[in-house]
Amino acid sequence: MAYPALLDRRGRLALLFSLFCALPASAQDNRVVPAEITARPIVDFRIGSTETRFGDLEFVGGLELRSKNNDFGGLSAFRYLDSGKAFLGITDTGFWYAGEMQRDAKGLPVSVTDFRLAPIQSADGTAVEGKSNSDAEGMAVSGKTVTVTFERVHRIAEYDLDLKNFASRPKELPLPVPRNELRNNRGFETIAYAPASSSLKGARVAVTEKSINKAGDIFAAVLEGPQKGLFYVKRLDSFDISDGDFLPNGDLLLLERRFSLSSGITLRIRRIAAADIKPGATVDGPAIFAADMRYQIDNMEGLDVWQANDGSTRISLMSDDNNSILQRNLYLEFRLAE
Repeated sequence: MAYPALLDRRGRLALLFSLFCALPASAQDNRVVPAEITARPIVDFRIGSTETRFGDLEFVGGLELRSKNNDFGGLSAFRYLDSGKAFLGITDTGFWYAGEMQRDAKGLPVSVTDFRLAPIQSADGTAVEGKSNSDAEGMAVSGKTVTVTFERVHRIAEYDLDLKNFASRPKELPLPVPRNELRNNRGFETIAYAPASSSLKGARVAVTEKSINKAGDIFAAVLEGPQKGLFYVKRLDSFDISDGDFLPNGDLLLLERRFSLSSGITLRIRRIAAADIKPGATVDGPAIFAADMRYQIDNMEGLDVWQANDGSTRISLMSDDNNSILQRNLYLEFRLAE
């Protein structure tokens, strides 16, 4: 689900205008297309401040990403394939994207190289077409398997990891939530693999953006393993879920956002205890991080948890610019301070 953002931090008209200006790209063929990325460093996370500690996270660095390629944008999920270099992602306009993060001598992100785009394929080997079919939102990678969630035409599909041709065709999985409970444009926004050592034994967990039960809480599900079944995430303060991933100890981090005309975008990260995720449970947890328009944020849609070479746990966020000139594609990186 895409949210608008400010043209500047006081321009309320831009919020309204951006609702109508985000024109999605369309996957036209099956070519893998390289794209040159221009990266502007983000040194300070809070505007006008050099502080680095925000809740349980320490800001490492960030980039504002731009490209002249018309299909660049709409970045809705992001995962590193190693310790902070090679990455894979999806867009909500039906593309795979991949590249490499370049770092300086201190390990700070400085640029993106080898960036390429390729359309996600349908079962018949053609590119997915139309916003309803191509609205990819969540993605997780384990070994050579990539799992992708789509909303509007709700589905969860597996693909073979193919970083050269991106020619893998989908194998659809059964929906773990009754289709009639999945709201239009509010379906599965998150898919993540739990650690094999956790109580979920490496199972995939899918969480919807804002498909709610009678109590007003958000549908989620464990897709396999000993805890397979539906559970619910307590919905608080009108926040919607945009992505999530697991910490090494098995706790689930959920990226949440809220949009209003008066305050723009607010985001936070909630931490859900691993032991709480079980069939029938309604889970909740503390916010370990929060930010609003006083910070370098936009429509943050992607979250990835990974281990750096120094042993620290890193949390990376990626924003979706809705293919709008009023918004930005941001990459933000934090260190878990524990």
